Amino acid sequence: MPALVLNRYRNSICYILGVYRVGFDGRPPAVRARVSGSGFVVADGLLATNRHIAEPWYKDSEDAALLRKGARPHLEKLLAFFPGLPEAVKISMAGLSAEGDLAVLRMENSEAVRQLRPVPLADRTPNAGELISLVGYPMGVFGMVEKSPTTVYERLAFRHDDQVANELAALSLIRPSATFGHLGDVVVDKLIYDAPSAPGASGGPVFNSRGEVIAVNTAYVDGFAGGTLGLSVHALLPLIAKAAH
Repeated sequence: MPALVLNRYRNSICYILGVYRVGFDGRPPAVRARVSGSGFVVADGLLATNRHIAEPWYKDSEDAALLRKGARPHLEKLLAFFPGLPEAVKISMAGLSAEGDLAVLRMENSEAVRQLRPVPLADRTPNAGELISLVGYPMGVFGMVEKSPTTVYERLAFRHDDQVANELAALSLIRPSATFGHLGDVVVDKLIYDAPSAPGASGGPVFNSRGEVIAVNTAYVDGFAGGTLGLSVHALLPLIAKAAH
């Protein structure tokens, strides 16, 4: 399964990097931070991810406290890095879920983007016990640097600037990882599975054994290997339909 989905859809699964700030008018930002995650192409010019990647202050307790006091959030940049593309693709908001941690983003129109193939979305509800494969970018840039050739690793391992992702893209080293497991349970729009995950893998696709996406990877429970959570693609479909028109 991981070989199947990677061979077919690797180039349609992107690493997302952003910078945002939260602050009060006329003052230095109270918070300025990076956001790192995964996403995947769902239609021409559109990709899916988590809302907390597209809107990093979403359900963040520190940011929420500032927003209640009148602070304003601002997304300075949001970029998608695709395997095989030597440069980042600019992305912007196309739709946010009001109920869950899902978002659809619009990619900057370019010849390269038009060649990206949407991944197939499942049209049925999966059952507990089914095999699944999770694809994304666990640990983000750091994970990709760790598995890079030794000469590249020695040059980039201790750098923490935003240019590292650009350098990895130029070297064709934007590469997602796949993990494997099974569904432990399905509760309405939530799927619980034991495929390992880590920060940076949020927003990545969860595939069934037929190579169809059944969920968007969303979170994991610390201390419980079987507690990785995703949100069903059924909740994503209205966002895609609205953004496509």
